[in-house]
This record gives sequence, C-alpha cells and structure tokens, in this order.
Amino acid sequence: MFLACVLSPFVALTAYIFYRVLVKPRFNVLRHLPGPPVQKLFGNHLQHVLNPTVTPKVYELFVQRYGRTVRIRGLGPWDERLITLDPVSFAHIAKNTAIYEKPWPSRRLITSLIGCGMLSAEGQVHKRQRRVALPAFSAQNMRSLVHISFTKGIQLRDVWKGLIDDPSGSTSARIDVCQFLSRVTFDVIGLAGFDYSFNSIQDETNELFVAYRDMFELAISQGTMFRTLLSIYLPAVNQAFPDATVRTVRRCQEVIHRVAGRLIQEKKQKIAEGEKLGEPYDGKDLLTLLCKFRYRLLLCIFLIDLPPEHRISDDDILNNINTFMFAGSDTSSLSMTWTLLLLAQNSDIQDRLRAELLSVAHQFPRDLSELSEDQIQSLHAALSALPFLHNVTRESLRLIPPLHSTLRVATQDDEVPTMYPVHNQDGTVNEKRHSFVVPKGTFVHLSVEAFNLDKAVWGEDAWEFKPDRWDNLPEAVQQHPWHFSNILTFSAGPRACPGLRFALIEIKTLYYILLTHFVFKETEDKITKHNVWLLIALRVLTRPYLAGKFKEGTQCPLLVSNYTGT
Repeated sequence: MFLACVLSPFVALTAYIFYRVLVKPRFNVLRHLPGPPVQKLFGNHLQHVLNPTVTPKVYELFVQRYGRTVRIRGLGPWDERLITLDPVSFAHIAKNTAIYEKPWPSRRLITSLIGCGMLSAEGQVHKRQRRVALPAFSAQNMRSLVHISFTKGIQLRDVWKGLIDDPSGSTSARIDVCQFLSRVTFDVIGLAGFDYSFNSIQDETNELFVAYRDMFELAISQGTMFRTLLSIYLPAVNQAFPDATVRTVRRCQEVIHRVAGRLIQEKKQKIAEGEKLGEPYDGKDLLTLLCKFRYRLLLCIFLIDLPPEHRISDDDILNNINTFMFAGSDTSSLSMTWTLLLLAQNSDIQDRLRAELLSVAHQFPRDLSELSEDQIQSLHAALSALPFLHNVTRESLRLIPPLHSTLRVATQDDEVPTMYPVHNQDGTVNEKRHSFVVPKGTFVHLSVEAFNLDKAVWGEDAWEFKPDRWDNLPEAVQQHPWHFSNILTFSAGPRACPGLRFALIEIKTLYYILLTHFVFKETEDKITKHNVWLLIALRVLTRPYLAGKFKEGTQCPLLVSNYTGT
C-alpha cells in the first residue's frame, strides 16, 4: 500500500510526459502543414530561423520547398511551431492582439527586468498604457526632440573630433560607433522621456546611465540560457542562489528605483504645485505626461470608483519609462550603427549622401552650435525633404532591421487566411487552400527580416544595399504598405512602434551632423551579425559583434576621419 502511494505520482508524471512528448503531438493539426525534417528526437529549427547569418537563405529555401506557411520544431517534440512568410497571415496575426499575445515566459522575463510596461503588457492594460504614452509622440512634442537631437549630435561631433585630433598627428581614429551611438540615444531619450540629463556622451559615470547600460548589455546580451530559464520557471530559486548576472540586475534595479523614483516624486510635486498656483506645469517629456494622467485619475477616484485596469501607479510610470529606455535607445542606436557600417562598405553611396547633406548645410551657419531654434527647425524641415537621405534611411532599415523577429502565442484556435496557397504536407501546392488552423497554445514566429528581404517582392537584389531602389519600387512592394514605407521594421498592427516619428527625427539628425563632419571607413576587424535571442524570445535584436569575441559585448569599430571638403 505504501509502495503504491509512493509510486503513483511517479507513474502519473511519467504517463503525462509520455502523452505530451509522444502522443499529443501526433494529433496536432500543424502536422498537416509542410516543414523541414528534424534529425533528432529533441532537435529543433530555432537556430535556423533566428541566426541572421543564415536566415535569408533559410527563408528562401522554406518558400521554395514548403510555401509560405511552414511548420517548425521548437524546444522538443511537443513544441510544434509556425513561421508565416505570408503577408496576409502576418497582418491577421498582428492585428488580432486579443487572440495572439506575447508568450507568458517572454513577458515574465521582460517584466522581471524592466517591469510591466507597453512591451510586455497585454489587453486593456496595454491599450491604456499606449493611449497615455501616445501624446508624447505628437507633432508638437517632436519639435522639442529636434532641438535635443541636434544638441546631442553636436556633443558627439566634438567628442569624436577630440579623439581624431590627438597630439600624435593621426588623421583618423578607430572608434566604436555602436558604443557612442548608444550613449547618444540614451541621452536623447533621457531628456525626452525623463527631462533628465545622463550626459553619457562625455561622461559614462552617471549611476543611472550605468545601471541601464549594464542591465541591458550584461543581463540581456550576456546572460546564460540556464539562468534565463531559471528566472522564468523558477524565479524564487534563481533569486535564492544568485549568479553574477542576477546580482548585476539587482544592483541596477536598485539604482533605477531609487533615482528614477526620486524623479517621479519631483515631477509629481511640480505638477501639483502648478495646479495650486493656476499655472499648469508645461513639461513635454513622457514622465510629465504620465504623471499628469495619474494626477487626473486621482481626482476622478474621489468622484467615481475606477476599476483597477484604468488606474496608474508610480510603479506603472516607472515601468513605462524603463520600457521607453529599453525599446527606444537600443533599436535607434543599432539602426544608426548598421547604417554607418553600410556606408563605410559603400564609399560611393556615402559620398553621394554627404553631397546632398552639404547642399543643405550651405544655407545655414557653418557652426551648428550657433543655430537659433527657428534655424534648427528649418534645417530639420530641409532634411526631411531630402530624397536620397530618406532612401538611405529606408534601405538600411529594410536590409538590417534592428528588430529581426518577434513571437506570438495563440490563446484560442484560429483560422488564418493566406495570400498564397498553403502547401500540402509533402510540399506540393494546394491551389484551393487559402487558410490554415492555428491550435490554441501554438507559438507563431513573425519574422520582420523575412518580409524585408523577400526576393519575390523586392527583386533578386533584395539582399543588397541599394538606396536607389526606392525611386522605382516593384509593383509587389506597393501591395505591402505596412506601418512605414512598405517595410516591416516598425512592425504592424495595434502594437506597431509608436516612436516611428521620434526615431526618424533622431537618426536623420545624427546622419546629417556626422556625415558632414566625418568620413567612415572599415577597419580590419570582421564584424558579424548576431541575434540576442532566447528559446522563448520576445524580441530578437540584431547586434554587431567582432568575430570570435562575442563575450566582449556589442561593438562596431570604424575608422573615422575629419571631412576636409576636398
């Protein structure tokens, strides 16, 4: 009797595992879809669909052999996943956020680092947070961002000139542009988000900047898979037995809560004092907008009983600021880094772009620091109208999107429409089939890169850096408007990037300042693309690393010299 009681749970667990691993997958309707074979029982295809050095070829092979609706293997035999390379299917999944959510392991991981902000929130919570944050990206607020971007761009110019003009007489300097561009975006978002000056371009010792930098780089980029899974599935164990990464996150979070928490309290006090004096505080930063929204809600609570999902706390404010820092600084700095590398590799395009930018520069004072506010706005308007600058910007964002791919999970069974016929399990085309069923619980991989590099849409030169393509786009491109300029870089649907205008102002301003003052060339280092991803990835970002030196972190060194005008 005793032995039976001891063995019963073990037998039940064994039977459950046997059912989940070997029996249930055989009845998964996804098995009727075509997909690449798996060589081992616990083999998977994740490395093939998430490694940017091979994904363009993998996607092309998938389309040729299996069509645009492809079944792939996840963590094990129980984890049948889907990757869609069909634009209608992608749009359907991106639009129906109530059915397709971000997986809970991903949301738990991000929440454990930066709190539950727009990046990890779902449902009504996400809608409320997005509604509150959108005014920060209004046209009026973007005027102040132009000034911030110019100011920080000039500071970066001066620092780089100091590195080049050293006493040794060197005419160029080896500069890690990724590191510096990351510091610029931190500074810009610090002012636009907090009304707080990190001043990291000139000084990397600011404790809040160091906390954000260490948490994003060390904890996310350099964390081990074992610890990541432990933090998701056994968070208490992970905290009870911390490693260096866990201790780094704790230290960073303590600094962020202390310093950013103080900023929140100071901002709330300014708003309250302004209301009392009848002179409303007029800050344009995201922190001010969030605090004003909370202040109005507190007044409403005295009149009506608001449900919890419509309220906003100090923690909600901090979480969204953290999300703003994480999502905005990383993607913008990576985008600019890849653009400078592409321009260094294509000197003729760099020269053409510089010539166009200089044609605008001649209309304004030579010393950018002397520009008035009106002149800065006029210069920005002139930059926005430059066709080749816009083409280079779009082409870089298309060719190497900072966000390589993302992941969704179906919360219910759903029938998904397609533009292209769905293939049979053996790979043959079924011309009559233009939809497929996604079972509840299925992970769906949404690849931004796959659509941006699709040769059937962009032509045989889709994998090449050709800004002039934008002057004569193929008809197939016109059929895919997406969120920005026929590319998926800023995603699509209700969760599309709200900071699109913010990003374009920031990066075009920096391109103008840097390219009219410097010339960029490649170093002897081999720079490789690497995706920072997890098996349950929420966002897969494509970062530059030196070949064989991944543990040294993200870096992209270029030879930078002064532009002399000759």
